[in-house]
Amino acid sequence: MPKYSIAVDIGASSGRLILGYLEDSLLKLDEIHRFENKIVKKGDSFCWESDILFQEIKNGLKKCKEMGIKPDSIGIDTWAVDFLLLDDNNQPLTEAVSYRDPRTDGLMEEVFELFSKERIYLETGIQFQKFNTIYQLYSIKKNNPEILEKAKSFLMIPDYFNYLLTGKKANEYTNASSTQLINAFTKKWDHQLLDVLGINREMFQEIKTPKTILGTLSEELVSELGFDLQVILPATHDTGSAVIAVPEEDESIYISSGTWSLIGVENYFPICVTKALDYNFTNEGGIDYQYRFLKNIMGLWMFQEVKRNYNDEYSFAKLVELAGEAKEFPSKVNVNDDRFLKPENMVEAIMNYCVETEQPIPSTPGEVAKCVFESLAESYQEAVTEIEEIFEKQFEKINVIGGGCQNEMLNQLIADVTKKEVYAGPVEATAIGNIAAQLMALGEISDIKEARCIVRKSFEVKKYVPAQHVKG
Repeated sequence: MPKYSIAVDIGASSGRLILGYLEDSLLKLDEIHRFENKIVKKGDSFCWESDILFQEIKNGLKKCKEMGIKPDSIGIDTWAVDFLLLDDNNQPLTEAVSYRDPRTDGLMEEVFELFSKERIYLETGIQFQKFNTIYQLYSIKKNNPEILEKAKSFLMIPDYFNYLLTGKKANEYTNASSTQLINAFTKKWDHQLLDVLGINREMFQEIKTPKTILGTLSEELVSELGFDLQVILPATHDTGSAVIAVPEEDESIYISSGTWSLIGVENYFPICVTKALDYNFTNEGGIDYQYRFLKNIMGLWMFQEVKRNYNDEYSFAKLVELAGEAKEFPSKVNVNDDRFLKPENMVEAIMNYCVETEQPIPSTPGEVAKCVFESLAESYQEAVTEIEEIFEKQFEKINVIGGGCQNEMLNQLIADVTKKEVYAGPVEATAIGNIAAQLMALGEISDIKEARCIVRKSFEVKKYVPAQHVKG
């Protein structure tokens, strides 16, 4: 009998429970449950509904029981940087505030007065984004110090769900690395940085790595669900899981394409040099202590918001078609401009950027979508150039993984702009990487090399070549 693993993959707009197992040396996937996720306004803050999300995890497991499936393990991945603080009764002290909340506006510069920007990067290797956990915690320290005084446990979103499943607390390494509070070289919490910021180091948990078997379900949950299973840590940072599923490992740049675009390469040591700092690259933790040397780019969040701003009148496929018809429209925007992080209206934000930069203003849905795709492709090209400059080498391939790899127009644009071969797939990279880590922990897959071999054989990958190569 094969081992059955459940990947709980929760992104910014939805979550899924996906069943994975090996059959005839191929990885098979079945979606068990899908649910909505969204940011809601609670008081003055934009928050995630953590209680509802955990209930949906349980609902998915109950569906397994109804379907006669007895999973052997479960692993949870989500986005990075966000967290909950628990009191001495293990109750949340705050809501699960989202990284898109403006509470960190202007705080990076205040932190730099206490601990220099260069020193933070040298020690943590993490790129500077105003919503990083370090600035979220500093915001609480500055504006609600009584919360930090009461805090006994710091748990990132997947850590919290794992605690609710098992009653055991741990901070998983790949997600913890995104906090900008982990020393890139020791792979431990940076106590000196925490002390300078006045953040209680005692609330942080022991760091556990992917493939760790955290434990089994609590007695209460076993009674509620009717079965038990092992809770295994995948790379709980969704990009960390997605990168496990990159099939073209050798000499390949990857783009994990979804709400965010993460572009980079795998490396065996952190690169904390000045040039990496200047280009704002990050060294996030990966499986087997590999480093994901990458840059965060705004991603298809802009496209999702454009669709919403047109009242969902057009499907994603229709907007891509309209963008193709607007092929002569020339304007581009800086997708990493803060105005695009959470604007009131994305279409208006794009138009205003074009006004300010004296470019033609997009006037149709197709022109707006074309502007987004061209701008994303250009930002990828800039990042590729920076990666090659830092590594002093040329990369021949780009592997696009995740939901965004289904966008054929964008894939072709990436190939055309970068002049590189683009391999698109697998689509379900995050769930695949999550399940692969569980199966490695269960002894079904030996290592990451075998996992990637299985991925190559199991899932479709489409190839795109630069347009001039086609003509030639």
